Amino acid sequence: MDNKNKTFRSVLIALFCAIIIVQNFVPFFGYIPVGPLNLTTIHVTVIIAAIVLGPRDGAIVGGVWGLITFIRAYVWPTSPLATIVFVNPLVSVVPRILIGVVAGYAFIFLRNKVKKVPAMCVASILGAMTNTILVLGLIYLLYRGQSQALYSLDVKALLPYLLGVIGTNGVPEAILAGIVGPAISVPLLSRLEKK
Repeated sequence: MDNKNKTFRSVLIALFCAIIIVQNFVPFFGYIPVGPLNLTTIHVTVIIAAIVLGPRDGAIVGGVWGLITFIRAYVWPTSPLATIVFVNPLVSVVPRILIGVVAGYAFIFLRNKVKKVPAMCVASILGAMTNTILVLGLIYLLYRGQSQALYSLDVKALLPYLLGVIGTNGVPEAILAGIVGPAISVPLLSRLEKK
């Protein structure tokens, strides 16, 4: 890769990171409050970065989101639960990095097997579900002993509650990613391939 392409990719990574920062701090742009949790749109930016730039750069953009989530849990939490669960980098950072890894590698694997847009749809949905399943799964594994303090639920009700969150938040987030991810990725990827 020549210096011009490296510079262009670096600019795109910086642009995606800037979008992540704006999504984190502009109300109702990146997080839409729904009860004690937030419906997020930020994962779509990470997924688009992973499809357009690859899994490594998608992981970098996801890592920026994870670090912001981690820091915000201390200084400006997005929900009451954030001060308890997102102060753990296993919950706040690792799933965000893995969105880029999963979406990027899924697209690489699928792009030669099916047409480009369906490959992007599947990669986007897998990236979104990676975030949902890992965040909620890690909350369950790491905090189920504290579920009364976290959710005002007994331990037996925690798993059904988290499964409900998957249905109410995770499924809409995956659908959003499956539609918006390819819609934005197709022109960006075409432009990048012309470079």
